[in-house]
Amino acid sequence: MNKEYALGLDIGGTHITVAVIAINEMRVLDFSVHKESFDSNLPADEILDIWEKAIRTSWKNSGIGNLIGLAVCVPGPFDYTNGICWIKDQAKYEHFYSLNIRELIRERLNLSNDLPIVFDNDANCFGKGEFFKNVENSSKKLMAVTLGTGLGASFIDNGKAIDSGTKVPADGELYNIPFKTGIAEDYVSARGLLSGYKAASGLEISNSLELFCLAKTGDVMAIKVLEEMGEDLAEIVIPWLKSFGADSFIIGGKIANASAYFLPSFQEKIKIAGIEVTVLVSADNEIAALLGATSLLCKM
Repeated sequence: MNKEYALGLDIGGTHITVAVIAINEMRVLDFSVHKESFDSNLPADEILDIWEKAIRTSWKNSGIGNLIGLAVCVPGPFDYTNGICWIKDQAKYEHFYSLNIRELIRERLNLSNDLPIVFDNDANCFGKGEFFKNVENSSKKLMAVTLGTGLGASFIDNGKAIDSGTKVPADGELYNIPFKTGIAEDYVSARGLLSGYKAASGLEISNSLELFCLAKTGDVMAIKVLEEMGEDLAEIVIPWLKSFGADSFIIGGKIANASAYFLPSFQEKIKIAGIEVTVLVSADNEIAALLGATSLLCKM
């Protein structure tokens, strides 16, 4: 069997990670992994410069010539079929609203119009990637969330993302479901943690990493905010764990690094609700996302 290769792109609120994937084996070429961090509120051209650098560096380092396509996981709101960004008023990618990302990438890299460039939700990519990483998942229903600048979710049944029907929320999304005095993402996300810490301590901090570092030093307020986020996350997902009939619940995203502080309170609420589900924290979120995105090209 001839080996086929594709470029996988994981675009988040503060970074882009790119790698070349051997499609036949669903394996990332380790030496091709390249990451760049940036401020997603920079002008579009400046961010595209960074994306182009990351893509060209990864492709060059891989030593691979021909690709069968590019697969991109990116947060929404986004028109994944047509490649158009509709992110607005989310403190990220403000200058990308209504732009056709597919055509911008194609133009930047001078790619043929015949080369597929496909897109999917970052949480869907993460969930599908976790499915492909573990052969034992082949007969299971997985529910996955990504905790970062936003709250992403995916419902995976036999490797397929489920985003309609009565067993999952509308469009398979959790971030916008009503919760407390707002929506779920107001509480379970980086901004939720920062606002929670300010409300508890009166102090402003810059990002979730700073909160995590405070928790590690024993800051009582930081620990409390993370514990409360675990409780909120459980309250948000419990109805969908039940209706979807999930066998496994997988947590990814940058905030997953602080799981030691929020996982116990999350699991306690799950236990009280009488739900039996395997709860896992992903060890390599970005690799899973890259594999999940590239799986889209397997169908083409």
